[in-house]
Amino acid sequence: MLNDIYNQRIIELAGNIPRLGRLAAPDASATAHSKLCGSTVKVDLKMEGDVVTDFAHEVKACALGQASSSIMARHVVGSKSSELRELRETVRKMLKENGAPPEGKWADVALLEPVRDYKARHASTLLTFDAVVDAISQIEAKASPASQATEKAGSAAT
Repeated sequence: MLNDIYNQRIIELAGNIPRLGRLAAPDASATAHSKLCGSTVKVDLKMEGDVVTDFAHEVKACALGQASSSIMARHVVGSKSSELRELRETVRKMLKENGAPPEGKWADVALLEPVRDYKARHASTLLTFDAVVDAISQIEAKASPASQATEKAGSAAT
């Protein structure tokens, strides 16, 4: 029943999203968009090594996209890239393969578990997780030895 996914706690999370806005100088920005419902999440990320040090986002999404973004914003700073990749996979499995919800600091994601019965809502629920992993991948690509060698070669040519 739809009332299961739009419960009081989901509405509270959607109505109180921390870290809204954009970062002045992010290490990477990423956008995730659901063609099905039109929801969009844009994230800005700063990292030192493999740890997130700052985060901001713009959320134009349904209550489920807002709630998942709210959970992300509450816990992303201080998280490692491997943890966030694993989180995205855990949430995807929770929704699409009846997997268990995450535990620990990400336990609030379990509030989104009833969404698994509504496939049309999966994309908007996953947006924030996809965007964060995209931003991490961008940062890692910039930091890879191959890209650093390319940058050095480009600056030597000028």
